Amino acid sequence: MNKKQTLIALSATALGTIIYNVLKPVKSDVQAISNFDIDQYLGKWYEIARLDFYWEKNLKNVVAEYRKDKSGRIQVINKGVDITNNQLKIKTGKVKFKFPDDKNIGALKVSFFGPFYSGYHVMAIDEGYKYALVFGDNTDYMWILSREKDIPKKVVEGFLKTAQMAGYATENLVWTVQEDS
Repeated sequence: MNKKQTLIALSATALGTIIYNVLKPVKSDVQAISNFDIDQYLGKWYEIARLDFYWEKNLKNVVAEYRKDKSGRIQVINKGVDITNNQLKIKTGKVKFKFPDDKNIGALKVSFFGPFYSGYHVMAIDEGYKYALVFGDNTDYMWILSREKDIPKKVVEGFLKTAQMAGYATENLVWTVQEDS
């Protein structure tokens, strides 16, 4: 690499670093639940609401199914129907504990692309594992989930209050359409 190419590469790296630091998302520093049981969490979850992002944009009938494979590794299969073309989108990912030595903490990480993982933190869940509030690593990602296609208003209100106190823009939530099958 000659001096000009090196200078260009260093300039691009510096510019990228500056842009990232100016535009970087706000981190969420709220602690995940500490009495988490992954075996109770496994199974099908209907998405009730989300902070929209590129993969889920325009999706309805969104579900996530968590399961263990034969070796005990956890997988998630996300499905949803794109309202613009009525096509089913499916994405399979790997799930790991953020703290492998303490699997009672609801801090997970999920990968849908190779070695790159994103935070997935169970912030609130009812005793029967019917309703869950999930945050990402930053305030751009949030989900309200239910074992059924709807959720009691009182549960939603509690989840929204928790999210607002943690700095999430709940007014930007997309309320997922869950059609009857």
